[in-house]
Amino acid sequence: MHIGRSTTPLSLSLLAGLMLAGFSTQAFAQGHDHAPGVIAQPHKQTREESALVEAVRDATATFKNVTSEDGPGHGYELMFGCVSGGDFGAMGLHYVNMGLVDGDIKASEPEIILFEPTGDGGIRITGVDYLTPVAAWEAAHKGEGPPMLMGQLFHLFDSPNRFGLDPFYTLHVWAWKDNPNGTFTNWNPNVSCQAFADADNTGH
Repeated sequence: MHIGRSTTPLSLSLLAGLMLAGFSTQAFAQGHDHAPGVIAQPHKQTREESALVEAVRDATATFKNVTSEDGPGHGYELMFGCVSGGDFGAMGLHYVNMGLVDGDIKASEPEIILFEPTGDGGIRITGVDYLTPVAAWEAAHKGEGPPMLMGQLFHLFDSPNRFGLDPFYTLHVWAWKDNPNGTFTNWNPNVSCQAFADADNTGH
């Protein structure tokens, strides 16, 4: 996995916030059953899955016209550069709202807004990534098991893992960018970090 150039000083302070929340400063990892190379079988979306996609679109519609690398604002800040899975696609740019990273999950309040870099130096929204630390989730939801959002089960990333993160649950929803491997899989072959890498190489 490749992680693009470092982000702003403000993002560094957010990284410190992640550490205080029990995370390491590595990139968000992708779990065992959704590692690069694992391709989901195509299927027609169920009514519940379509409802989640629509909920994400409703929650993020205000960010559709965001094109500046400064991002969507509203508490969301770029972290980890651009996350790429090489030949298997990418997750792209993660704009994280640390104020939402806790033991609760709400469809209307995604912890992370996903964007992809564009060739003109801008960005384009692709979807969201819901995320909750396992410890925080279990403290708030004793005995309930892993989180589920509108019928979609979150992926567990246990520890130790290759990125040194404490255990966490995550769910990608590619609401604004088609993913041929599945709307809720982690890597999207239609997303690329190349424009971000090119900008990094030219010093922009």
